[in-house]
Amino acid sequence: MTNRFDLSGKVALVTGGSRGLGREMVLAFAENGADVVIASRKLDSCEELAAEVTKSFPGRRALPIACHVGDWGQVEALAEAAYAEFGRVDVLVNNAGMSPVYDHVSNVTEALYDKVLDVNLKGPFRLTSVVGTRMAAGEGGSIIMVSSTASQHPGANVIPYAAAKAGVNAMTVGFARHFAPKVRVNCIVPGPFLTDISKAWDMDDFNERAATTIPLQRGGEPQEIVGAALYFASNASSYTTGALLTVAGGSGI
Repeated sequence: MTNRFDLSGKVALVTGGSRGLGREMVLAFAENGADVVIASRKLDSCEELAAEVTKSFPGRRALPIACHVGDWGQVEALAEAAYAEFGRVDVLVNNAGMSPVYDHVSNVTEALYDKVLDVNLKGPFRLTSVVGTRMAAGEGGSIIMVSSTASQHPGANVIPYAAAKAGVNAMTVGFARHFAPKVRVNCIVPGPFLTDISKAWDMDDFNERAATTIPLQRGGEPQEIVGAALYFASNASSYTTGALLTVAGGSGI
């Protein structure tokens, strides 16, 4: 049976691609045949993963690029660099995000608020606009947004982040309509994953709460995002667009 998740001959661009969920997506795309563009703020981290990709998957190409997705100009430069190197982008994953901690909403500064909205909402909007337009003018493609269950069940300590991710959910549907029929736009909505960010958690407290609030009673392992990412990136989801897929161990149901 033909591998429905085959990405041979494709090029995938992943923001926030050097660690966490983004890293797992990059490795999965490369393993399934795609060349990859790895973007994050730290070039050395991108270069390290690019070297791992080319070593682990002979024949695969990997382009590391430093990019702060909250900066409109850097986002445009990222798209230009990807097309200059590969001549195409078939899969775009808007994975970069941030959620700084604050002690009280009254202490959220304008600078912090703008930073959260820039990274989580403005950057994905501009990158999707630029790449999606080129996809639609070419052979089409797949765009994957990465949101958060906070967009649907916001906690008191993540209000700006939750608002930005709710905007990502809305953009998913809007862009799916705008770029149809050649470009599919879908969204992964992750719950709590045990990535680098979880190192700051009180894990005893988290595990205690997970036992009663998450049906699968645990946080997700980073590699458990791969199934959803490969589904949306590949022809396996050829009749799916404008969809939000929650990957959260059942939390929120």
